[in-house]
Amino acid sequence: MPIVKSYSVGNGDMFSIRHNSDNFTQIDCYLCADTADELIADLKEQSKGKGISRFISTHPDQDHLHGIELLDAEMPITNFYVVKNQATKTDETESFKHYCKLRDDPAKAFYISKGVTRKWMNLSDVERDSAGIRILWPATNNTHFKEALAEGDAGKSYNNMSAVIRYELEGGASFLWLGDLETAFMESIVDDIKLEKTTVVFASHHGRQSGKIPNSWLKKLDPQIIVIGEAPSRHLHYYTNYKTITQNKVGDITMECIDDKVHIYVSNPNCGIREDFSDECKSTYDNYIGTITVETEYTLEDPAA
Repeated sequence: MPIVKSYSVGNGDMFSIRHNSDNFTQIDCYLCADTADELIADLKEQSKGKGISRFISTHPDQDHLHGIELLDAEMPITNFYVVKNQATKTDETESFKHYCKLRDDPAKAFYISKGVTRKWMNLSDVERDSAGIRILWPATNNTHFKEALAEGDAGKSYNNMSAVIRYELEGGASFLWLGDLETAFMESIVDDIKLEKTTVVFASHHGRQSGKIPNSWLKKLDPQIIVIGEAPSRHLHYYTNYKTITQNKVGDITMECIDDKVHIYVSNPNCGIREDFSDECKSTYDNYIGTITVETEYTLEDPAA
């Protein structure tokens, strides 16, 4: 059974996917010295028995790559998926230097862009099934993306270099990651990116107002759940009229995907069953908070209106 996990790492992002096939995927990294051992141990457990592991970097901000050198030392990164760039920083951290080393390694780096295909990210063969991951963005010939890339290469800003990543289970749930895309940028590319109904969307920029998913995107995504990250509460956008999970409150989020169900567990033991979820009395992990049934059709009422 596939497991999608969003780690509670404070002011940063880190996710993993234990696929139903022989694949394991990590998206971004935020490891501090006092938490690295515990988190890496969990990643090792999640990836146990998988023949293919990949690391997908959404963009080179420190809060999405911090501690990548610690991870690489314990779980060697041999498949590094990254938006092709030459980003620079005046103050280069050890993590950024290590990111650049992986990014520029022809044996390890695979450059991702809209519609790219690769075994076994989204192509199956007789050896193993695919992971079910598609890259929706960037479109490298898009003017807005070129401007964002130039900003990163000049060491000014990296948010709008972010990749958009979709993971979908056949007949089951779908998930979308947006990195740190900013609202105005998302508005500018709405006609150049294929957006479709998605079960769980991880809000951009840790849930900040600056990364508010615009209504033009929400109408197409029609998400059943929006996960809001761990930015300070005063900076968060709470997506009124959508079901949300706020990571500041629940801690780690583990989503167990079985058929057309997503069973949700959290690390905060004080969270009970949510009234807006169904209770199927699941106990695979601790602190079960409820289940959603995957919707395959758009809702009639537009909650973003």
